[in-house]
Amino acid sequence: MEAVHRRPDPPLTARIGPILLLHGVALAVVVVSELIGTRSFKLGPGLVLFLPLLYAYVMGLAVNPEITPVARRLLSSRSTRVAAGYIVVAAFPIVAKLGTVIGPALKDIIAAGPALLFQELGNLGTIVLAFPVAVFLLKMGREAIGATFSVARESSLLIIAEKYGLDSREGHGVMGVYISGTLFGTIVFAFLGGWMGSLGWLSVEALAMACGVGSSSMMAACAGSIAEVAPASKDEILALAGASNLLTVGTGLYAALLLALPAVERWYGAVEKRRTRGDRAQREGASS
Repeated sequence: MEAVHRRPDPPLTARIGPILLLHGVALAVVVVSELIGTRSFKLGPGLVLFLPLLYAYVMGLAVNPEITPVARRLLSSRSTRVAAGYIVVAAFPIVAKLGTVIGPALKDIIAAGPALLFQELGNLGTIVLAFPVAVFLLKMGREAIGATFSVARESSLLIIAEKYGLDSREGHGVMGVYISGTLFGTIVFAFLGGWMGSLGWLSVEALAMACGVGSSSMMAACAGSIAEVAPASKDEILALAGASNLLTVGTGLYAALLLALPAVERWYGAVEKRRTRGDRAQREGASS
C-alpha cells in the first residue's frame, strides 16, 4: 500500500490574508521595540545609545521568511513583497517630523550660517571612498550604484525606488546599505558624537550640525550622545542637529539625483566597458 504523502499546511497568510497578518506582525514589532525603549551605556568617554528602531530591525529580520526558515510558518514570501511597497510611503512621515524642531530654534539656525547648506558636499565623498571598494574589491554589479551614490538614507530610497524600483539590483544595493547603516550606523554615530564631544576639540554646535547626514536614527543617536556631554546646550544641539538633518534631506535629494547618481552610473558604465573589452581579449587570446 502506497504511503499517503500529506501536503504541508499552507502558511497562515493563505488563510487570513497577507495584508492583515503583515500589519499585525509589524504592530507587534513596534510595540515591543517601544516597550524596550532607548538604552544607553558608557564606552570609554562616549555614550552609546540603542534606539527602538534598532530593535525593530533585528526583530524584522527574525520574522522575515526569506531569512529565517521558521518564520515561513507565519509569513509567506508574498508578505515580503507587500512590505517592500510600504517603505517609500513610510519614509514621508519621518521626513515631515524632522521639520517640527526647526521653528522654535529658527534664530539659532540662521545664525549657523552657510555651514548647514554646504555640508552636503561632504556626502558626495561616499562615491570616491565606497565605489572602488564595491566594484573592484567586492566585485559587485549594478548593486554598487544604489549602494554607493549616497549614504543610503530615506531620500536615497525614494530616488532608487522611483528610478529603478526597490526590487531591482540597484534597489537591493541601496536597501542593503540602508539596513546596515541603521543597524551599525546608529551605534557608530552615538559613540563618535559623545566621544568627540567629550574631547572638546570641536564646539558642540559644530558636532550637532555634523549629526545631520539625512538619517533620523543616526541624527537622534548622535545628538543625544552630544547632549549628554553638554546638557546645558541640549535644546540648541537637538535643534541644530534636526535642522541639519532636514536640510541634508532637502539638498541631498537634489545633489544625489542630479550629481551623485549620474556620476556613479557613468563611472560604472566605464568600468563595465573595460571589463567587457578585457573578457573579449581573453577569449580571443584563448581561441588563438
